[in-house]
Amino acid sequence: MAKKKQSRSGGDGNNVKDFRHANSKRKNNPPAGIAPTYESRQRETKSYRYDPHLDPQLVWAGKAEHTSFEVDVVSLHIHERISTKAILRAVRRPQPIQPDLFGETPLPADQQIEFYQHEVGWANRLILGDSLLVMNSLLVKEGMAGKVQMIYIDPPYGIKYSSNFQPRIDRRDVKDKEEDLTHEPEQIKAYRDTWKLGIHSYLTYLRDRLLLARELLTESGSIFVQINDENLHLVRCLLDEVFGRENFVAVVAFRKTGGLGSGGLTVIDDFLLWYAKRRAQLKYRQLYLSKTVTGTAEQYRCIELRDGMKARLGDSPADALLFQPTSLHTMFATVACVYALDLNGRVFRPPQNRQWSTTPDGMQRLKEAGRITVAGASPRYVRYLSDFPIVELTTVWDDTMGAEDKMYAVQTASKVIERCILMTTDPGDLVFDPTCGSGTTAYCAEKWGRRWITCDTSRVALAIARQRLMTAKFDYYELCDPERGPAGGFVYETVPHITLESIAKNTEIDAIAAKYQPQIDQALAELNEALRGKRIEIEVKEGGRAGQFVDFSAPDSKTATLPSGQKVRVNELLEWEVPREVPHPVWPKEAHDAYWQLLKLKRSGQLGAEEKAAALLETVYRLTGHRWECLEEVPDPMPPEGWPDEAKAALGRFWELKRQKRKEIDESIQRNAPQETLYDRPKVVRGVVRVSGPFTVEAIPVPAVEDPTQTPIPQFEAEEAQARVSDRGGDYLTTMINLLKQQGGVLFPGGKRLELQGLRPLNLGYLHAEAEAGQNGEALRVAISFGPQHGPVIAHQVQEAIPTAKMNGYQVLIVAGFAFDPEAQALIQKAPVAGLQVHFANISPDVLVGDLLKTTRASQIFTVFGQPDVRVEKQKDGTYIVELRGVDIYDPLTGEVQSTRGDDVAAWFLDTDYDGKTFHICQAFFPGDDKAWEKLERALKAQIDSEAFERMRGTVSFPFQPGEHRRIAVKVIDFRGNEVVRVVQLGGGAAYEI
Repeated sequence: MAKKKQSRSGGDGNNVKDFRHANSKRKNNPPAGIAPTYESRQRETKSYRYDPHLDPQLVWAGKAEHTSFEVDVVSLHIHERISTKAILRAVRRPQPIQPDLFGETPLPADQQIEFYQHEVGWANRLILGDSLLVMNSLLVKEGMAGKVQMIYIDPPYGIKYSSNFQPRIDRRDVKDKEEDLTHEPEQIKAYRDTWKLGIHSYLTYLRDRLLLARELLTESGSIFVQINDENLHLVRCLLDEVFGRENFVAVVAFRKTGGLGSGGLTVIDDFLLWYAKRRAQLKYRQLYLSKTVTGTAEQYRCIELRDGMKARLGDSPADALLFQPTSLHTMFATVACVYALDLNGRVFRPPQNRQWSTTPDGMQRLKEAGRITVAGASPRYVRYLSDFPIVELTTVWDDTMGAEDKMYAVQTASKVIERCILMTTDPGDLVFDPTCGSGTTAYCAEKWGRRWITCDTSRVALAIARQRLMTAKFDYYELCDPERGPAGGFVYETVPHITLESIAKNTEIDAIAAKYQPQIDQALAELNEALRGKRIEIEVKEGGRAGQFVDFSAPDSKTATLPSGQKVRVNELLEWEVPREVPHPVWPKEAHDAYWQLLKLKRSGQLGAEEKAAALLETVYRLTGHRWECLEEVPDPMPPEGWPDEAKAALGRFWELKRQKRKEIDESIQRNAPQETLYDRPKVVRGVVRVSGPFTVEAIPVPAVEDPTQTPIPQFEAEEAQARVSDRGGDYLTTMINLLKQQGGVLFPGGKRLELQGLRPLNLGYLHAEAEAGQNGEALRVAISFGPQHGPVIAHQVQEAIPTAKMNGYQVLIVAGFAFDPEAQALIQKAPVAGLQVHFANISPDVLVGDLLKTTRASQIFTVFGQPDVRVEKQKDGTYIVELRGVDIYDPLTGEVQSTRGDDVAAWFLDTDYDGKTFHICQAFFPGDDKAWEKLERALKAQIDSEAFERMRGTVSFPFQPGEHRRIAVKVIDFRGNEVVRVVQLGGGAAYEI
């Protein structure tokens, strides 16, 4: 037996799978842990220029001077590798995690440090950093021009500082109170850059990013910009300038709220501006909505019952077919389609200067399929709702209100972004969102098997997006080519698109009609023969004899002429005149009225009803021959005509043959109709739980300040009254030194304070100031290294500052910054330097926020923070367990470090074999969110018990075996998105605390 090929869809023999993009590659950008050692420090920029000859164009302050701009070329450092499959596998087994679960491609040792020179396997990307720098890096360092299929941008709408950013992971309401403002340095810079000149700087900010976005797009690519009505017109002008008016595709209005406005019309919509890179080459996949009787199908106002009878829509049975009578003729007149149409004994011609919609042969097929009805004085085509039960998606989306399970202050409903992705991309295509937020674009791209890259300047946003993706559950879609993964396409559901043309050209109908017609004619002849000579009359309901009677007692010689000119016998039924069932008798009016009065008396139950009924009973008997002795014998409803059994049998055969014929014709119509692909309905493989594929968390390394004479960014002057700064320009490092001198020292956890004397500037590489301090009666030399103003302290700065401090005789090194990369913290834990104490001190963000606050509450500007308090325990079987006991968390509102229990953090992660390069999340815990694993817990309850998921909300890890490096790392995320890391070398003891 041939060996079955292994699927590359990410399965591992169980029902938890992910999608892998086997044929897609990315450059080997550097791991954050080793990048500082091997990367070039030479500054590089890329220039971009606008076309000054555009006409017409929008004008704003600063635009005339901004004809070109330069962007720093930066690297994107990989900080984390994440695989939900790896996390779930760690729950079930303690073995070391294999690198392939994280999507890593092993490279030879000499190639591992040749960054951006080699292609490795694809992993999706979550990036912390300014979108302009990220896009420029993708273009210049990774050669991704023309590689992105779709870009979705949701820029900030408002100009208030508080309206743009969410300050905490656990707080989605954005308010104007100062304690609710974000204190992230990157966010503060983003706000200042975007809104420093109001709408003028906003337009500059957006146009620059649109220009780079255009460079990233493929020739068939699309960009969607989400905006509200306030700036819709301005942003459309920008897109016209950057993409060209000829590449405009559509403006989509989508519903965002139920509408609670006042003072004029209530605004309930936001908008999508859709542009193509090249309109003529646009990749477009049509989406559809289901038709509804009260909405997109409201024109279907007629019904066809199971017996074939047609009527107006009312209280119809559930199995009735909705249909719409539509025109059977078209404009223009060709000889082949202008003819006399004989329909059930009536003749019709198309109106003047018009023609029938099909040829005589096609019209005959429509008649055989029961697709022609007469409405008024003209034949009409019968279009059933089921012929095409869907309708094309238009530019008005009124079914998108609200975001499900909202986890971010400004979160867009998934349905909006999903439609953009499905309309303009195929599985395996690359989607980019430079405004990550809660990660909705990444989530939707992952859901539909697309590759994705997204970035944001907010740690809170990235923390929310990371958790959302890590804990997500998706349907597993059937792959056309499992070897290629999603890029090979999905198997989609289809729906037949039945049209008049598809029926008229279906020659199978001729063969089906030819098979059944002789049998139908025979059954009709037997019916007429069984009724001939009987005193029975049947009223004709449709056709040329509508309103007349077939009198079976009439002689064969008595005939009638139809409007079509055809002569027929008065004593026999034609095919279209045959009733569906034995009809009620045709009684004289006097007998009919007497019968209904009898029914009324019978139902009333009145005393004396029998006396009143006597005369009525006699009238019915005299006129019809029906003898009923009392009211109890009066049938309800009226009895059918007294047909002989042979006639009843023939009638049954006739309609059974008609039903079989219609059934086969309908099946042929369905089978031969064109099929429309439903791109939002791929076929789901049951019994498989899909999780997010591997992705990396990356960041832009912000250059540290090396030279005190530099003024890389505007500086703030300290005010004596309080630790607050005002934007007056000057030297950043001088201000930092003055603020530290004003404070007199740095605060340590527990209230301890290190007093600094003789603080003075220092120009020694990454060492910016020096001072003396006393500790246990000993005088110590202290060096201070300040991090960048609008970014975190990175590993490179620490790696350079430590040997410089050691070689120059300092005993204490204080690295002060507004934020710290985890790799910078891990650096001093992996390789501590004897004789040199290294401390990290948070600088109060109030120094940056300054003029955005009314008051500054932080009492301490420089505060040293500690490391996570963890306990490592070795088990009898040789495995280890880690417990998070607590962590020191810096509070930017007070400037103090607060000791927090391990269960009072947003999340903590464990790398069970830390290689010093990149943090691999092997185990993930969310003590701050009881519902984080809820969806996966429900889906995997048969494979993983609820106790395991409960543990994933706690502070004690699962058992694990030590890996190759015998070193672990614990990363803790607080509710403001800040990260602290603890690196532990595994020893041989039974249990120890760190």
